[in-house]
Amino acid sequence: MNPVAILPVLLVIFAGGMIAVQAPTNAMLAKAGGSPVLAALVSFAVGTIALFAAWLAGGNKPPAASFAGLPWYAWMGGLYGATYVAVAAYAAPKIGLASLITIGIAGQIAMALWLDHIGALGLPREPVSLGRLLGAALVVAGVVLVRRS
Repeated sequence: MNPVAILPVLLVIFAGGMIAVQAPTNAMLAKAGGSPVLAALVSFAVGTIALFAAWLAGGNKPPAASFAGLPWYAWMGGLYGATYVAVAAYAAPKIGLASLITIGIAGQIAMALWLDHIGALGLPREPVSLGRLLGAALVVAGVVLVRRS
């Protein structure tokens, strides 16, 4: 593997591990507060503070005009994340963490294949191929194995 590509891969592995830790900690918040939506709100508030501090420390201060030409859907990323966090806080205690993560990954791969196929949201178009479909099928098979075991 290209040495330049190692750092992003390691960071993605780390971030993926943090998603696994996030679901049960948010489930604890949901149980204490009686609401997965409240748990997601607390989670995002803490995340917002952390990201704000990291942004301030980074020194990148683009002018507000940089955002003026963005399409409406460019602002929706937080909504997708909030949906996942609230659903995960609700579902993790009911279906288990491994099932939550594998089912979520299956959903991510299905959506990624479709978005790549149509070249959505500024992504380069990458048509669905037999190899990509087989890879997705293996993930679905993994979901089935995790759920049945």
